[in-house]
Amino acid sequence: MAETSKPIIAILGGTGDLGSGLAKRWLAAGYQVVIGSRSAEKAQAFASELGGSASGQSNADAAKAADVIVLAVPFSNHEASLLEIKDAAQGKIVVDAAVPLVPPKVSTVQLPPEGSAAQIAQQLLGEGVRVVSAFHNVGASKLHAGDRADCDVLVFSNDKEARELVIGLADVVATRGVDGGVLANSAAAEALTSILIGINRKYKVPGAGIRITGLP
Repeated sequence: MAETSKPIIAILGGTGDLGSGLAKRWLAAGYQVVIGSRSAEKAQAFASELGGSASGQSNADAAKAADVIVLAVPFSNHEASLLEIKDAAQGKIVVDAAVPLVPPKVSTVQLPPEGSAAQIAQQLLGEGVRVVSAFHNVGASKLHAGDRADCDVLVFSNDKEARELVIGLADVVATRGVDGGVLANSAAAEALTSILIGINRKYKVPGAGIRITGLP
């Protein structure tokens, strides 16, 4: 990938609410997007619906084709998806948007013993992969509304360069990306998702988000 070119983005779970919303926004901004799914046929069919430069492949093939791999799968499929792309992800950036929700109490914070989904991803993929954690608190309905989501996106990684690249991707889909520091800090954003789900229910809103005040 040349420094001046846009990275090719694979979205695993790209047919789901969050994944498809991200795909629409990045496609509109001129990025090449590869939809990944456990079913290549399903991914290809959905990519045809999206149009533009979208294409569809199996998760493993999508990961091979991309510069940046975005994991937008339910936590129940998180580990299996990571293991599926482990070889293809080496040397690349993997953006983990998974949230460790534990049904039926999804509005109650229940972080895993490892600390966060992102830390599980780094452990499973190894140090040859630059794991970035982001997009946990973006309501999918906002992405599908046709414009950038009116919220900030916290971005975490132990790799500064990867963190800055994903902050740029967040700027495309939301109000802005905000540097949240190292990967361990992802636990805060992952936990906040359960709180936002509870706020959505209590106040009957489709997608409560966050805004960091005091920034220029």
